[in-house]
Amino acid sequence: MSDILYIVMPAYNEEANIETVVKEWYPLLSGKDGSSRLVIADSGSTDSTHEKLINLQKEYPQLAVLSDTGKFHGPKVIALYGYAIKQGADYIFQTDSDGQTLPAEFHGFWNDRGQYDGIFGERVVRGDGKDRAMVEKVVCFLVKRFFGVTVPDANAPFRLMKASVVAKYLPRLPEDYNLPNIMMTTYFAYYKEKMTFRPITFRPRQGGTNSIDLKKITKIGWNALGDFRKFRKEMKNG
Repeated sequence: MSDILYIVMPAYNEEANIETVVKEWYPLLSGKDGSSRLVIADSGSTDSTHEKLINLQKEYPQLAVLSDTGKFHGPKVIALYGYAIKQGADYIFQTDSDGQTLPAEFHGFWNDRGQYDGIFGERVVRGDGKDRAMVEKVVCFLVKRFFGVTVPDANAPFRLMKASVVAKYLPRLPEDYNLPNIMMTTYFAYYKEKMTFRPITFRPRQGGTNSIDLKKITKIGWNALGDFRKFRKEMKNG
């Protein structure tokens, strides 16, 4: 039997992208264990995202839809990781449903999965603007400042991780935490899991509008400082 892969994506008001994203990513399940799934968490969308996903399930039987998660991105990612672990995934690959990442770049990650506990994307060139690139630089600075680890991209939505390793750290995150991927990257680095970073393509959003603007990002980042202090204390104590 081959490894069970769960490709997981959060979604929110992605009616302009969701059909294309499913059609592009679903073929990556071919040749994997039959228990592998593409799982999309859509809760709170006010457009036709959910209806489109339900219709797509008729054509794509290995597509699962989670509709009972929190509304926001972070809680959806946490719920997706927990679901994949509970369902017996060997590997979890997380990306977003806005079309900014390329399925073709997944294969290199998958082929090298046996060498690492986690392979993380690095957005060397950002198609989503200079402001967001600057935010990521600040995030990486704070991760180094608070946790003493250096990573080139803490929050990239393009990551292949062993489910067993994710399971070690997921319980440390509150279910409503906004920045789970930043902390998951930090845990991998801090506890010296076998990890590497690979350059990935990161395009502009392929349709629709982003639900998180710079003002919201700044607010989340400000709140993150307190969270980082709490996580650092917990990590130092155990």
